[in-house]
Amino acid sequence: MRWEALFEDLEGQLSAAERAQDDALVAELTEAEVGTTAFADRIRARRGHEVRFRLRTGEDVAGVVLDAAPQWVLLGEADRRTLCPLTSVQAAWPLGPVAPEPGAVERRLGMSHVLRALAREGARVRVACEGGSYTGWLTRVGADHVDLRSAAGEPVSLTLALRSVVLVSTV
Repeated sequence: MRWEALFEDLEGQLSAAERAQDDALVAELTEAEVGTTAFADRIRARRGHEVRFRLRTGEDVAGVVLDAAPQWVLLGEADRRTLCPLTSVQAAWPLGPVAPEPGAVERRLGMSHVLRALAREGARVRVACEGGSYTGWLTRVGADHVDLRSAAGEPVSLTLALRSVVLVSTV
């Protein structure tokens, strides 16, 4: 009888050690996965859900995540659309789990692609920058800048550096 109890005890200890080893491996793999998660991926996981951003200017914007790429996120609230470069986002809440990797096309879609679409549509926009906010129509989208005409028929456009853009929203 003593031998049977000893063997049962040893089997129990071995099973407990195996479970502890498996738990440690799962924790290690989870930590490694979390360590490779990008901010943009967590925002993309909120597609179709409400999110709030605190921008580097201190302004808060909120809306439903309509689309997102590694460089930008498009929020919707009623008829207004707001394009935020992710470099202007200081904090975001609530964020969910990681989303699948972006596709090849999605990775290549920079902010300038979205801004060119707004220019083609002739949408009136508000461009908020670190130094101020400007309203008008996008007339030209370059690699690192945009031209904004502030009033219909006005020949002079204001040129804004994209690195200073905090958000672009439809008006």
